[in-house]
Amino acid sequence: MIAAPALTILASPAGPDVTMALKIWVTAKPQAHQESVKKISAGEYLVSVLAPARDGKANRAVVELLARHFSVPKTAVKILHGHSGRRKLVAIG
Repeated sequence: MIAAPALTILASPAGPDVTMALKIWVTAKPQAHQESVKKISAGEYLVSVLAPARDGKANRAVVELLARHFSVPKTAVKILHGHSGRRKLVAIG
């Protein structure tokens, strides 16, 4: 099995308004006792949230916590893969 790169930076070739996105792998830990973002390795993070893994609550909490951690708006954080699992591919930017 070939592992995908943990960290990918995408750039748009559209003139001076270059759009950058950082892709990271996230392991979500719902219903944790304390919220935290811990870097495991290059491009891999453990995100602990208080919210339960029901009705998308944990995913929303992961997005909000990553937005605060990376100092970007919530709209800049997108879950690309893994909406229903603990392991997620997330784009930031």
